[in-house]
Amino acid sequence: MAYCRGVIARVWRGWTEPSDADEYEAFVTETVFADARGEIPSLVDFEVWRRDAGDEVAFVTVARFESWDGVEAFAGEEYESAHVPDRAAALLSRYESTVTHYEVRG
Repeated sequence: MAYCRGVIARVWRGWTEPSDADEYEAFVTETVFADARGEIPSLVDFEVWRRDAGDEVAFVTVARFESWDGVEAFAGEEYESAHVPDRAAALLSRYESTVTHYEVRG
């Protein structure tokens, strides 16, 4: 899938216990990003990547926004900090406190 220049990708990682992985994945895809899609028109799309890693499950979320304004609408003024709703935090065993942003170039 190709995106136009200027699209901003927001990348973040978190980990769950195996027993919480399905519930976390459902919450992120069916609530967090589904709600954001309805509320933030500049959210282009999102992906949730999952990898079983033995005693934990790793997740990477990639959300693509049309602009920095869209990133801020999703995450607030402190958009380099992770946006982790309370329900997600309760399901995660650990997570990155910051996110990384990339300009999509191709």
